[in-house]
Amino acid sequence: MCAHQSSCPAADNSSRHVVSAHPEQGWTLLCDGVIVFDDTGALLPDGRVVAPGRVGNGQLAFAG
Repeated sequence: MCAHQSSCPAADNSSRHVVSAHPEQGWTLLCDGVIVFDDTGALLPDGRVVAPGRVGNGQLAFAG
């Protein structure tokens, strides 16, 4: 899947690149097989889920 000479190391986020982007659907496929979602969650190639990093209601800023 990855076009790098050696496969993309999962820990090295800086060397990964986008293979397929679907912003209208809210997800992007990276070269190492990770699918990242607009809500900051992710689905790893082995099926594990990375929960989105959400902000609690008490931390949101509202324009008044």
